[in-house]
Amino acid sequence: MAKNKSSDIEIKAYSTHHVIVQPNPLRKVLRRVAEDDRDDPVARAEEALDGLSGEFKNWMTIEADRLSAAWDAIQGNGFSDAARGELFRAAHDIKGDAATFGFPSAGAAANSLCRIIEHAPDLAKVPTDLIMHHINAVQAIVRQRTKLDTVAMASELSRQLRGIADEFLTRANRDRPEHLEAILAPSIVPAE
Repeated sequence: MAKNKSSDIEIKAYSTHHVIVQPNPLRKVLRRVAEDDRDDPVARAEEALDGLSGEFKNWMTIEADRLSAAWDAIQGNGFSDAARGELFRAAHDIKGDAATFGFPSAGAAANSLCRIIEHAPDLAKVPTDLIMHHINAVQAIVRQRTKLDTVAMASELSRQLRGIADEFLTRANRDRPEHLEAILAPSIVPAE
């Protein structure tokens, strides 16, 4: 009889039931380390992240500039599907990267802008000032991050923008009640 390979599924039959034992492919990639090995991969990853942290502000500045460029393109050429998509992607990237890069308030403002872009029935009818305030907030938070007193102000600004955006979206979607639940769902605003 041939020996079972580690990739074979084993079925153990008992009088009242069967037990299926699936192969464990991780056994091939794991390596055993000695007890005295002090290597900590999590600590190494955190150390690498700390080494990159000096670049975070530059990366956030690039992302904030990308958001402004997307808005400038819309101002010049109007809302096309491609322009709307680029504005959303730029805001969404900031929303996702901001907390990691040390700019959680910018992420909250970008999240609010994403919600407007995603839930407004007609983006062309959104007041341009509302979109501009979000973009300016992201720009200000990223560029003025050097002062400690801006942290509380940035958080408050992001909170107020979210409130105004939610109020606008609620009014704009009154005839679309299926959207109201998604619009008014609480979002997680990262703490500073």
